[in-house]
Amino acid sequence: MRNPILPGFHPDPSICRAGEDYYLVCSSFEYFPGLPVFHSRDLESWRQIGNALDRPSQLPLPADTPASGGIFAPTIRHHDGRFWIITTNTSGGGNFIVSATDPAGPWSEPAWIDLPGIDPDLAWDDDGTCWCTVSGTQVARIDPVAGKIIDGPFPGWQGTGLQYPEAPHLYRIGDWWYLMIAEGGTERGHTVAMARARSPRGPFEAAPGNPILTHRSTNRPVQSTGHADLVSTPGGDWWMVLLATRPKGNTPGFHVLGRETFLAPVRWVDGWPEVDPIVEEPAPFVATSDHFDGPALAPAWISPRGRPGDAWSLTDRPGWLTLHATGPSLDEPRVTFIGRRQEHHSVRVTARLDPGTARAGLSIRIDEDHHYDLEVGDGQARVVARIGPLRQVFGEQPVPAGPVDLVVETRPNQGTGPDTVVFRVGAGPILAELDGRYLSTEVATGFTGRVIGMYVTRGSAAFDFYDQTGIEPSV
Repeated sequence: MRNPILPGFHPDPSICRAGEDYYLVCSSFEYFPGLPVFHSRDLESWRQIGNALDRPSQLPLPADTPASGGIFAPTIRHHDGRFWIITTNTSGGGNFIVSATDPAGPWSEPAWIDLPGIDPDLAWDDDGTCWCTVSGTQVARIDPVAGKIIDGPFPGWQGTGLQYPEAPHLYRIGDWWYLMIAEGGTERGHTVAMARARSPRGPFEAAPGNPILTHRSTNRPVQSTGHADLVSTPGGDWWMVLLATRPKGNTPGFHVLGRETFLAPVRWVDGWPEVDPIVEEPAPFVATSDHFDGPALAPAWISPRGRPGDAWSLTDRPGWLTLHATGPSLDEPRVTFIGRRQEHHSVRVTARLDPGTARAGLSIRIDEDHHYDLEVGDGQARVVARIGPLRQVFGEQPVPAGPVDLVVETRPNQGTGPDTVVFRVGAGPILAELDGRYLSTEVATGFTGRVIGMYVTRGSAAFDFYDQTGIEPSV
């Protein structure tokens, strides 16, 4: 079984089934579009079919939205012929619900609900009553269409006593209501715990084997296991999706891809779920390429806080992606960035840039304060590193006018860091080699992972293609 099933920055997974089809959604934080939606028939092979929040009206993210702000953990459910997602915009508005008849979209405008807390969940009783559970935990009876609280909230199960009882999911299974939560924080102490009751209002009894899953205080290569969701197959088998990390390098270990989505089989013993430890079995690397010759950007492309229509174009220069750094007026310069999640530890990304008179390039980033850039401007290519308040140029070389290929590689590091980030222009010599630990969550902090993409900070620049291939570990 391949694991992770969604490598890279795909945290807080939630899953549902409609017939023989499975749908999964993840947190997106400060990135637009938000809430990537995936489809699968076998629970292992997933394809992104859209984003639930793909319009600014659904995802208002102010310019001052901090890194790892924005959209927190969602829940996706299928009920009465319709798909429902409930989530939290921590940068404005709180909890809200969107719905759709087709999970590929379009999804509705948000129905905001005045219920405090994060990580909201939806569950329906046999009579159609909808229950919403939030971290804390609190349970309320709601109208999901109007976004209204009908009754409650009532105190739920508070967990086993570890910090941050969160990520609640409520399930009706047989004669019991099961409440599954995460505890211990989303770092190395992460756990999955379970309780059950005869009613959504409780009282809940804790599973005798809690936590039902954790990798804390172990040396397993997969760490931070938690924030899980359950799904049953048409044949009656049960599976769990959850987030976890894969730290690399010397202690304390550095995870650079973010929190990823893993899969585990579940067995029921004496009325309680049991799960074996998670084993890392990465899928073979599949090369991807985008030549920007379609009518729209693929759903995997994301941008921090928004993507104004005048910031990019696929038609200004057909077959190229053109990025603009100027806002509505010349006095409003901006950085335009469009990237994709780094999904593998050893990867080579090549982008062909025609900079013209712009300043533009290829960036690998965690956030605005932690990124490495291979930038072209004024006839020079340079590698610029930003680590917190520090900014330094590490390599520079002249480049001819016209299109140029920019290459970023992440290679295994046998030293203290998780990897080495290598930069070159075309097939030329290495321009710079930088320690990858400074682009890790342990240094940058936060809830996201690396994103590699194209950007412009001055003028307009065009990109002909973006290729992503694997690198053999021996390189």
